[in-house]
Amino acid sequence: MTKSTRPVPVVRRFWKPLAATGAGGTAVALWFEEILMYGEEILALIFLPLMAGVLYLLDNFIFKSRMPKRDDLTPSDKGAKQ
Repeated sequence: MTKSTRPVPVVRRFWKPLAATGAGGTAVALWFEEILMYGEEILALIFLPLMAGVLYLLDNFIFKSRMPKRDDLTPSDKGAKQ
């Protein structure tokens, strides 16, 4: 009993366009690379505002403790020279 080696339906459907655009493997690799580069650009556009928000919150938390408080601005009687 021998197994027949029939092509997968996806390969059967796309073999003509692949052969017409560059004999197969190279064209598929270029298409895949273009799709990955497009996805990378989309992800960068999504994550750029998110990272900016994280940096803004971090900056706010770090420097909020350095803001002068009301008690710091009013003169106190402790340690005042008379």
